[in-house]
Amino acid sequence: MNETIKTILERRSIKKYTNQKVDEKLIEQIVTAGMYAPSGRNQQSPIILVITKKEIRDKLAQMNAKIMGVDTDPFYGAPVVLVVLADKNCPTYLYDGSLVMGNMMLAATSLGLGSCWIHRAKEEFETEEGKHLLASLGISDQYEGIGNCILGYPAEEKVVAKPRKDHYVYKIEE
Repeated sequence: MNETIKTILERRSIKKYTNQKVDEKLIEQIVTAGMYAPSGRNQQSPIILVITKKEIRDKLAQMNAKIMGVDTDPFYGAPVVLVVLADKNCPTYLYDGSLVMGNMMLAATSLGLGSCWIHRAKEEFETEEGKHLLASLGISDQYEGIGNCILGYPAEEKVVAKPRKDHYVYKIEE
């Protein structure tokens, strides 16, 4: 089987991580894969925040948990958070950012890392704390959070895919 298709079929959302530090070169490869995601009219509306600083990672996790209404770690202990934001003035920003997230999760799988898409990035960066973090990086308020791609080494066995639902595909043939 083609390696790309094999990676697509094997990717799973990982919800338990070791505390092992992720090599910076692996993070760079994953981010590069995100940067090469397709985007509407090649406008490249998304940007990626690479968060490995524990203090900021933990603060972002607290913000996310508060929005979610829980007091647990919504990042499941993952040591790396790649936040995807996109320029909301671009008509395809949501799709562009979603493709970046998909590319990064597939790249993580191909490199032996676990990943998971964690929602509420939009709400995180609509808070005063979120706006302050972006402003401190020189990022304008035209960017909207698309998702948090958490990364790390899985601390659980690989999950087998559930069967695909009936009537997933409809064919219109000659």
